[in-house]
Amino acid sequence: MSRLAIDIGGTKFTLGAFEGERMLRRETRATDRAGGREWLLSQLGPLIAQWHSEAPFESCGIGFGGPVDWPRQIVVKSTHVEAWDHFDLPAWVRQITGDIPVTIDNDANVGALGEYFCGAGKGCSPLFYMTVSTGIGGGLLVDGQLIRGADSWAGEIGHINVRPDGPPCLCGSNGCLERMCCGLWLERDYGAPARELMQKPAFVERYVVDMARALKACIMLLNPARIVIGGGIAKAGDALFLPLHLELARQMPPWSQARAEVVPAALGDDSVLWGSLNL
Repeated sequence: MSRLAIDIGGTKFTLGAFEGERMLRRETRATDRAGGREWLLSQLGPLIAQWHSEAPFESCGIGFGGPVDWPRQIVVKSTHVEAWDHFDLPAWVRQITGDIPVTIDNDANVGALGEYFCGAGKGCSPLFYMTVSTGIGGGLLVDGQLIRGADSWAGEIGHINVRPDGPPCLCGSNGCLERMCCGLWLERDYGAPARELMQKPAFVERYVVDMARALKACIMLLNPARIVIGGGIAKAGDALFLPLHLELARQMPPWSQARAEVVPAALGDDSVLWGSLNL
């Protein structure tokens, strides 16, 4: 029997079916943010039912693009798509699949698992994973174990203030990393998708200043062995990472001997799918 992996983000959702360590099939679709939860479930439900009827699943792992209450196994909310507040997504999946075990976590935590076990963070401890896409989130692993914090809220690097006098963030603060650097706000602020902006060296030179401020805070506080950056914006490759490395080196204290190893995710768009296997 196979296992189902689900990645629900603010821009797209993806399903993967695995047998052992092999991905048997994969499908991704764009998300209609205006349609909210009901639209997404109307798309997701028939796909899960069809796949399950063709090759029954024995379990399911879900990475969700928003805060998740880990002990209660429910979605807390989505900051980018409406009507997810306190929704029991695992129970909804179980109704379709006949009560198979279903586990959910924040997508950045799940992406961290994927990169630690199968990708660019293999064997690195501590490992910090940051996803930079519609929003920005983070996940921390120590010896392969997720550090979720006392209340399941650890790793929210997207809401570190990198510009206290900056524009308002959806969280109610100002100049958060997510507000300055995520895909949602880049398109609204500059009128172009992030993939286009990342090809403009003058823009990237300004962009990496805020990114490096957050990474510096992560390094000074946690001293990770490696930071892996995933999500759509990380696919810019050297156009992003070369100037980011230079700016981070400029910002780090000259007396610090902490490593500042920052690399792109090795699993591309599928870090969360692979991480779901380890939930």
